[in-house]
Amino acid sequence: MRITPLPRSRPHAQRDRSEPAATNAVKKSIDAVWAQALAYAYLDGDWTDEALIRRSALVLGHSRPAMKRLARRVLRAYPRPPLDRTRELASWLAANDAFRPAISGSQLNHWLPFQPAMGHMPWPVPAIPTVGELAHFFSVSVSELAWLADIQSLERRVSDERLRNYRYRWVRKAAGGMRLIESPKQRLREMQRHLLATIVNRVPVHPAAHGFVRGRSAITFAREHSGADVVIRLDLRDFFGSITAGRIYGVFRTAGYPESVAHSLTGLTTNVVPLAVWSDAPPPVQATAQLNEHFLFGKRLATPHLPQGAPTSPALANLCAHGLDRRLAGLAESTGLHYSRYADDLAFSGSPSRDSVPRLIELVRSIAAEEGFRINDSKTVLMGKGHCQRVAGVVVNRKPNLDRPAYDVLRATLHNVAVNGLEAENRRSHPRFADHLAGQVSWAASLNADRGRVLRRLFTNATTSR
Repeated sequence: MRITPLPRSRPHAQRDRSEPAATNAVKKSIDAVWAQALAYAYLDGDWTDEALIRRSALVLGHSRPAMKRLARRVLRAYPRPPLDRTRELASWLAANDAFRPAISGSQLNHWLPFQPAMGHMPWPVPAIPTVGELAHFFSVSVSELAWLADIQSLERRVSDERLRNYRYRWVRKAAGGMRLIESPKQRLREMQRHLLATIVNRVPVHPAAHGFVRGRSAITFAREHSGADVVIRLDLRDFFGSITAGRIYGVFRTAGYPESVAHSLTGLTTNVVPLAVWSDAPPPVQATAQLNEHFLFGKRLATPHLPQGAPTSPALANLCAHGLDRRLAGLAESTGLHYSRYADDLAFSGSPSRDSVPRLIELVRSIAAEEGFRINDSKTVLMGKGHCQRVAGVVVNRKPNLDRPAYDVLRATLHNVAVNGLEAENRRSHPRFADHLAGQVSWAASLNADRGRVLRRLFTNATTSR
């Protein structure tokens, strides 16, 4: 056991008498230091009342009855040492009514260090018990890790783009409104990809989640609802931005990472948008609902959230939506329906009575709100057999299929490319238009093999004829 000497401090009780003008904030700050010192002492060895009392006596210089009472309360509250929860233990100590009597008249002369440990690890994630080991895991220095994690949200007030960890781009949504793309710069992006492959992807998602999951896709999502009498489609508003840093922190803590490491991992995967970027946001039209939504959107971007554009965000969003998926899957099962989710698209299908649908939608809205999400009511759609039932852009009336209008448009585009050339038909200045068309053809072929063969032939003719 190594003891680090500290500068001598005046007794706690004496300090209170000599500084009657100290604010509550200062007192709480002082108490936090004493509580942290005790937490470190308690965790630096055997977890018995004799051992806790002995180590606290080394730090505080006494073992009076109040100190013994506090140590025994700790053992009752924590049957096992919370080696991954130092801050939690310190907060618990400072709030306990035995804390002040225990430290009254003491002098904080020493600090006992301890080695943090991983908590319960329900999934096969790598063990990284300290911030130093986390920096080594990413092959960066501790100071560079602190800069990239940006736990203090310094990005919010940085005006020089060179000092930011993200680049920003406003994109207009097809259905109206604006979306902010937050793209991490190269070094942070590389770390996020490493984190995604080695940690995040090892945490399982709910079976109802189909978006951004290996082995699942929009087709598997749509297949869940093929041939149903009724399909109900709902949309989550601002899916990524509504997921806060606190929820991401909970994911990493549940995976077993100690508090300090979980804080750093959370900082690496969340972001706050600079004030200058928000000031450049295109204003909404002057409608009360849109102005309110614009205001709420700005508030979400001003606090640490999942950035849309980071490679870790889709997978982390799925993990944060686990509770939502679990509850909505249970709701669907209780009503004889099927449920699945693709990113922010929710779908229910089956044979519900017409009278039960409004109640179902209201329950979904309530559950989503309790789980930290909001339903975009303007995108809620009820589709019977007589309608074109579509989820995630896939027609599901009989089986997953490409809808006829989309097929006709793509076929006409390929024909025009064969006649006029790629550049003439690239009206939206797509940087890789041929690859874009190839992707659309492959998507169509995955949904309908017959149509896919026709489109592949047209694509080959279009790209080789000029």
